[in-house]
Amino acid sequence: MATSDSVSKQTLYIAIVVSLVVGALGGIVFSSVQSTNYPQQAARPAPPAGMGQAGQTIDPQQASQILALERQVAANPGDVQAWVKLGNIYFDANRHAKAISAYNKALELEPGNAHVLTDLGVMYRRNGQPAKAVATFDRAIAAAPQLEQAYFNKGIVLMYDLHDVDGAIDAWQALLKINPNAVASNGTPITQIIDEARKSQAAGGQ
Repeated sequence: MATSDSVSKQTLYIAIVVSLVVGALGGIVFSSVQSTNYPQQAARPAPPAGMGQAGQTIDPQQASQILALERQVAANPGDVQAWVKLGNIYFDANRHAKAISAYNKALELEPGNAHVLTDLGVMYRRNGQPAKAVATFDRAIAAAPQLEQAYFNKGIVLMYDLHDVDGAIDAWQALLKINPNAVASNGTPITQIIDEARKSQAAGGQ
């Protein structure tokens, strides 16, 4: 995202553990937001105060920041950066539906923000909406064709959520056109991930 105080780190992080043909390889996600945990959880109804996704507690600092930012956007709904910050905090608190709402508000005010779109796509995936995640990563790619995170995220969702191995490989090959030496956070080259995906496909797996 655009502001210097954003949580955006433009980094890779391990999302879920998946098995490929050659050993166990972590499912990797490029994301604008760096998060310390990435559980696969269902959509959450609005929790009681102080609770995050699936009943997880959120720390007092997060709760205080959420309250302050909710008041800020209520008083000034045109403050795009406040909406982005609110989405970021909801992201880290695993409040997926609220993060989606906040990011969409930011995008109404600033359409085409590729980093917000990338974060929104991650939230759609966590919220159990993989098709929307892919569509959102496509929007991010259209807005910023060099944004590597969006290509890799798209491939992850296509392969592991939608079971579209060919589509995933196409997304990762598009990433390699931007950066032929791209690697995941665990050091695995994207070329190796593509090779393993092809071997898995040939073996009849996903």
